[in-house]
Amino acid sequence: IVEGEVKNLREGEVLLLENLRFHSEEEKNDPQFAKALAGLADVYINDAFGSAHRAHASTEAVAHLLPCAAGLLMAREIEYLQKALGSPERPFVTILGGAKVSDKIKIISNLLRRTDAILIGGAMAFPFCKVKGHAIGSSKFEQGGEVLARQVLEQAQQKGVSVGLPVDHVIAQKLEKGAASRAVDQEIPEGWMGLDVGPKTVSEFKKILSGAKTILWNGPLGVFETPPFDRGTREIASFIAGLKATTLIGGGDTAAAIHQF
Repeated sequence: IVEGEVKNLREGEVLLLENLRFHSEEEKNDPQFAKALAGLADVYINDAFGSAHRAHASTEAVAHLLPCAAGLLMAREIEYLQKALGSPERPFVTILGGAKVSDKIKIISNLLRRTDAILIGGAMAFPFCKVKGHAIGSSKFEQGGEVLARQVLEQAQQKGVSVGLPVDHVIAQKLEKGAASRAVDQEIPEGWMGLDVGPKTVSEFKKILSGAKTILWNGPLGVFETPPFDRGTREIASFIAGLKATTLIGGGDTAAAIHQF
């Protein structure tokens, strides 16, 4: 069907295929599937920056079969990243959130050689809080995260990079919209879970961000999908939007949060 549609295309027309992940061969990076895709075209342009790291049939294998190039969006993303990571205007502040330290450990190790300060929120902050001796109650916690957190803190100290951690948390006993919540300082009681950074943390983070010239943000600071635990991420996003800084936001969840706000 697709081959027939391609043959019937007229000058200036575009054919959009269904999501290729419905085919198991896509994520397997199957060479025959890639060959079938390549047979539909004369040139391959990848403009999906957010998927470019995946070795799938439509992003990796097909590039070996056709003349290929980056699209305009891809080029723009790379240009901004090279500027931010290669020769950033300083101070350069990184914000990291999300669920796991292990997901971000390579990013952190890389950024510790470049950034001036790292601000940490979301569930990935809890291993750091435990290392600092604070109770985290029933908060989401990655097993083994403390080892990585300690490693990050030691590396940051060696490189003279300041690490900002939450000084308070918005907590609840269950994660649901409109759940009874309150802000507490460092210690989270048993049976309660930290679901967002607290107002004092937002204030502290704003102070650090206010002088930044380059900001890289990867990972939300709370469970932004469920109000009222979206407040910390939203307030920081709103604040950054008003700064005169080059700002890069990466990661599906962070991008989704920005679009939501």
